[in-house]
Amino acid sequence: MSCMSVLTRDEAQTRAKLLDVRRYTIDLDLTSGDETFDALTVIQFTARADADTFVELKPAELRSATLDGHPLDPGTLTGNRLPLTGLTAGDHELRVDAVMSYSRTGEGMHRFTDPTDGETYLYTQLFLDDVQRVFAAFDQPDLKAVFDLTVTAPDGWTVLANSVTEHLGDGRWKAAPTPLISTYLVAVAAGPWHSVRTEHRGLPFGLHCRRSLAAHLDADADELLDITRQCYDRYHEKFDEPYPFDSYDQAFVPEFNAGAMENPGLVTFRDEFVYRSAVTDTERQTRAMVIAHEMAHMWFGDLVTLRWWDDIWLNESFAEYMGYQTLTEATRFTDTWTDFGVVRKPWGYDADQRPSTHPVAPDAVDDTAAALLNFDGISYAKGASALRQLVTWLGEKDFLAGINTHFARHRFGNAALADFLDSLASATERDVHAWADAWLRTTGVDTLTPTVASAPDGTRTLTVTRAGQRPHRVAVGVYDQDLTDDDRLVLRERLHLDIPQDDPQPLGKAPALLVLNDGDLTYAKVRFDPRSADTVLTRLRALPEPLTRAVAWNALRDAVRDGELPAVRYLDTARDHLPHETDLALVQGVLAFAIGQITDRYLAPDRRPAALATLTGLCRDLIRRTEDGDNPGLRLIAVRHLVDVSAHPDAIAAWLADGTVPGGPELDPELRWRVLGRLAVLGATDEDTIAAELRRDPSATGQEGAARCRAALPDPDAKRRAWDAMFSTDDLSNYLFTATARGFWQPEQADLVQEYVPRYFKEAPALAARRGPAIAAAAGRFAFPAHAVDGETLRLGEKCLRKADPTPALRRKLIDELDDLARALKVRGHGSEGE
Repeated sequence: MSCMSVLTRDEAQTRAKLLDVRRYTIDLDLTSGDETFDALTVIQFTARADADTFVELKPAELRSATLDGHPLDPGTLTGNRLPLTGLTAGDHELRVDAVMSYSRTGEGMHRFTDPTDGETYLYTQLFLDDVQRVFAAFDQPDLKAVFDLTVTAPDGWTVLANSVTEHLGDGRWKAAPTPLISTYLVAVAAGPWHSVRTEHRGLPFGLHCRRSLAAHLDADADELLDITRQCYDRYHEKFDEPYPFDSYDQAFVPEFNAGAMENPGLVTFRDEFVYRSAVTDTERQTRAMVIAHEMAHMWFGDLVTLRWWDDIWLNESFAEYMGYQTLTEATRFTDTWTDFGVVRKPWGYDADQRPSTHPVAPDAVDDTAAALLNFDGISYAKGASALRQLVTWLGEKDFLAGINTHFARHRFGNAALADFLDSLASATERDVHAWADAWLRTTGVDTLTPTVASAPDGTRTLTVTRAGQRPHRVAVGVYDQDLTDDDRLVLRERLHLDIPQDDPQPLGKAPALLVLNDGDLTYAKVRFDPRSADTVLTRLRALPEPLTRAVAWNALRDAVRDGELPAVRYLDTARDHLPHETDLALVQGVLAFAIGQITDRYLAPDRRPAALATLTGLCRDLIRRTEDGDNPGLRLIAVRHLVDVSAHPDAIAAWLADGTVPGGPELDPELRWRVLGRLAVLGATDEDTIAAELRRDPSATGQEGAARCRAALPDPDAKRRAWDAMFSTDDLSNYLFTATARGFWQPEQADLVQEYVPRYFKEAPALAARRGPAIAAAAGRFAFPAHAVDGETLRLGEKCLRKADPTPALRRKLIDELDDLARALKVRGHGSEGE
């Protein structure tokens, strides 16, 4: 079969003008073996004119196809396109009978057998153009249709779908016909699920997971259902349009590539969200945010769907913004914007400063391969930040009025940026089109810098200069030193400025600290005036609000990345202030940057031991602070990161032997694998110990832990086996590939793995071409030799981009990783790694 074709924007527009697709009747048989399943599809559609077109399908075997009862030649299937030639204007029926392949990469119909109990589970992930891996379809978002689904499954299985399913007997399951939805939103999940069911406002709610996770789901079911009900009720207060589907199931599925997927009525989540080990409250908040995000998609994306993939932001930016905002309003998680500021916004800032950046709303995305690359920090974090700024500028009342107009105008249909702006414009006198041009059609991050000047009367004035083009409405926090408490800064006032400014802003007496973008309501890098820069380094912990501290930490992070703040100064600042921090998201975010970027990449190898010692001392301080048991979440974060920065194995090896950290916590499966992984890096364990731990924990997560540990062993044979597993055999699932890649490259083992750096750039393009976008993305992100910060790695990568013709998914990851590598080299070259 020839290579697959991606769908272009022009082709989609031509087909949308030609066809009106009314109904899919789909019959799936999941009982035909471990490798394939059967898919019989009947599509009823109308052609508006005489023309030729095509339907997409990626079968293992095309048994037969008929158009209006007339057979089509299966041999005309070219790649993933079956031609439909000589169509006449009027109604038609296409019937396609095919054998389809199961996936091990989280694309199409993924098949997973649980190593704990041998049970098998299937689920679909049809985003963005993978419906054709499951059944024949006109695979584009603006050809919505009704989907009528029947599934034959093994005895003892439950079949879930977008709508309520009924067991007809003999393994036959029937789903109620859906409203009009897009092809990429069709969902099936089949297996011996453990389910928790309830009702809310007359609507069936369900939670589902693998049987081996049943006890862990049951332990959290009340929390999960409470969050679901609270978000559901809050959305009904915000939106005039009621929830548009007949049920709401949430299935936690194995080896899922994304965080979750917004299939109408059947949201699929990665089943790491069913916690089998201890987690922090911030991690519970993240799970709750994903629930809120996916539920927002029922309106933004499912009820009203983008017309083409250049409007990804109409789905993801809105769900991201609504998820955080609604969680803050409706649940116990009232500090979600701090987590957004310290975790999500840096994702957007980093992406927006790379060569691969793109506008939130690009003018045109040429094809589906290009579209898949835009599900990134721009479409999620930057887009949500832009919407937060829009609400600040527009006011929430007008914003929600515009949204509700949008839903009413386009319900069960498709819309583009222009349609949304027209809906917003109907609710306000502000020029939302000009705002969109400035915010959604441009790239890059503005930088805001304060200048404090002395007025003739001895008072001060503030002028904020902007490097960039966007208008900003920001708050400026003016802080004074508390004269009675050296460890407190007090907020004098919060100024509200429109940037660019018309005139300097009076300040009164000189403040100890000015924080631009206090409250984090805009999307921009911020800098400090000289006095404030000194204050923030020495008094950061004295800022009273965690969101303000998040803005300050992000400013320091940006300054390190831009070569303006020595990397070791950031570590020293963390050492000084983090032991006093109360917000878990901030502790986690600062430590993650300090370890993953500064210690592993921004500092030269000879400076790494001192950095690890600094972070070890910091983590020990946090552990000592939590000895009274009052903050188990903070203690857990400190223990995890102490494991990660341990340069000597003795202490953590003793934890593993004892099964506990002195004073707690006990080592649950996650911590045991984490400790064993670090011992493997340090050469303080072996294959026998890893195998014994896997016998202790034979779960899917245990399999991943063992793969990571084995790849991390500082042994030439272990490295060769891991490399062959990733790049030669093609047997690894998406999760086992990622686990192996995470273990393979280690800064401590640079000499041992040096020979594999040039091999990566030779072998990764072929791997990506063989195994498809999901593995390509994993190879580009996790298997990339990120530790090898040198000019030769950069040269090899640039040569690969020029000559190896990597697939789009791998090319995008390589561009991003090489830009990060070049930035790390610049940070080292600036001399800003140390003072």
